[in-house]
Amino acid sequence: MPILERQRSGGSLRRPSQRAVFFAAAFLLVAGEALFWLMLAAVQTNSGLALLDGGVHGALVEDRSSLATAVLAAVSTVTSPTWLTVIGVLLALGWALRKREIWRPALLLGAMVATFGISTLIKHEVARARPSAADFLMGPDDALSFPSGHTFGAGVFLLALVYLLLCSARPGSAARPVRRATAVLAFSGAVLGTLLVAFSRIYLGYHWLTDVVASLGLAVAVVGIVVLVDGLRTARQALESHPERLGENHRGG
Repeated sequence: MPILERQRSGGSLRRPSQRAVFFAAAFLLVAGEALFWLMLAAVQTNSGLALLDGGVHGALVEDRSSLATAVLAAVSTVTSPTWLTVIGVLLALGWALRKREIWRPALLLGAMVATFGISTLIKHEVARARPSAADFLMGPDDALSFPSGHTFGAGVFLLALVYLLLCSARPGSAARPVRRATAVLAFSGAVLGTLLVAFSRIYLGYHWLTDVVASLGLAVAVVGIVVLVDGLRTARQALESHPERLGENHRGG
């Protein structure tokens, strides 16, 4: 994510400027929304990537193995909306108590709540049927298919968590530099984890390819909103701490 700036020494990254934060938030929001709407249009017109839905589903169903099924079933179980909610709440509570702060864990929980609400709303508006129940590997599921709630929730949880841990400045504390390798590994792990969840939902028979791709777009868009909200709060606190800057901006205008 293009929101960290390289320090000149030590291979570390410093906190991004407010301008960089807002540009990054806008990029994530626009890119994620564009991907989602492209997938929705493909589904509704049965064109584009939607033409691959049946082929991808059939290929994965025919090429299943016991080891892959066990691993991906575990991944899908842990990232279900129920389990992800439990994990998120426990993590946020532990974070708030240990670090004695509310904003970042609350923002993470707020993003997750918004994710589940958006997913439910879109599912009922689009009303897309799942693949054949005969291909389900983890029992029946009568929920609607578009988008994938597992993929959407996991993407927001992992990406927002990494951003809030590494890129969001804690109020009242000095910004410590983050090593470049740490940031790259953390964001790469979040992306790979999200892609693994997306793959598991197709492999296990519960979603089409376009379902999970649309969810990836939604996750990126929601993370963009997280970045924007956090950046606005940081900017407001900076002005409150240094009101002379606001006066300088007015005089300069």
